[in-house]
Amino acid sequence: MNKITVTSPLLPDLDEFHQLLQEIWDSKWITNNGSFHKRLEQALCEYLKVPYISLFTNGTLPLITALQALRISGEVITTPYSFVATTHSIWWNGIRPVFVDIDPATGGIDPDRIEAAITPKTTAIMPVHVYGKPCRTAEIQAIADKYGLRVIYDAAHAFGVEVDGRSILNEGDMSTLSFHATKVYNTIEGGALVMHDAQTKQRIDYLKNFGFAGETEVVAPGINSKMDEMRSAYGLLNLRQVDQAIEARHQVAIRYREALRDVEGITFWDDMPGVRHNYSYFPIFVDAEKYGMTRDQLYFKLRDQGILGRRYFYPLISTFSTYRGLPSARRENLPMATKMAEEVICLPMHHLLSEQDLDRIICCIKIVQ
Repeated sequence: MNKITVTSPLLPDLDEFHQLLQEIWDSKWITNNGSFHKRLEQALCEYLKVPYISLFTNGTLPLITALQALRISGEVITTPYSFVATTHSIWWNGIRPVFVDIDPATGGIDPDRIEAAITPKTTAIMPVHVYGKPCRTAEIQAIADKYGLRVIYDAAHAFGVEVDGRSILNEGDMSTLSFHATKVYNTIEGGALVMHDAQTKQRIDYLKNFGFAGETEVVAPGINSKMDEMRSAYGLLNLRQVDQAIEARHQVAIRYREALRDVEGITFWDDMPGVRHNYSYFPIFVDAEKYGMTRDQLYFKLRDQGILGRRYFYPLISTFSTYRGLPSARRENLPMATKMAEEVICLPMHHLLSEQDLDRIICCIKIVQ
């Protein structure tokens, strides 16, 4: 019995990749803002409908760098329902994360709870577009404007997501992306930071290259987080086929929804009106009382059948040893996030799932025993 993985990487054609590698070998320029790096930045700006983008070697360093570039300090309001990199980036900058509960309709931070968490030390909000579902950005921005706060979106899941034809990446002061192998679009490892103006891009480009502004001038205490030419070339090729992969994921989502809609105790989200989704993930939520089996029982049942779903995001970031001592990390402060974390399973979702794969997954969920 073959294993059905929760995701599968989008891979470029090997022969085409070899041709681009030959160009890199011939040029002998393998990193440091080479031609493929420049081409990928331009191509991504056009595809994502954003004015400026800076490439990184992974998806965590853009978060760290955004906080540095905007000189964020004190406290940052964020969500416990995310991958640990979100909160780690705050902690690495010597900033105190303040957790706020989530909106169960989106999985993102609940704007109705943000104001109560603001203190004189608050300088920014770091929301997450969970599973690529847009946050309530207008409400978040209104709060930020009222209190003079910056907004940095962790948009690791939101590649290509648009609302009414506008890229979700244009919201806030900056947005970050992850191009990890598990994402809809990948450069093996990689990431990016989206900003609104050339001056900010220049500062970001300095910060990701040790702070160098020239051969002999260092203008900031930067780090080394540049994307190399090999991964840039790989990314250019993947950009050609990402729409096809997203449509294949869309068809998987349609199949799941048709098959599971009437299964008592299993719920999921439908597409949001006006949103171009990327179908990064397909989370289901298990109501144990109605379904007749707990989330974990179903999760391990799927695993026993070679179906590798993921309890994503579980456990909450706020429960990890580094953060659980924070006042905002108390379980009673985060009822919606706690509930979602205890009920969620992300089903296999990628462009290579076959009809037979989907039949196995659906059958395993529908037969409760």
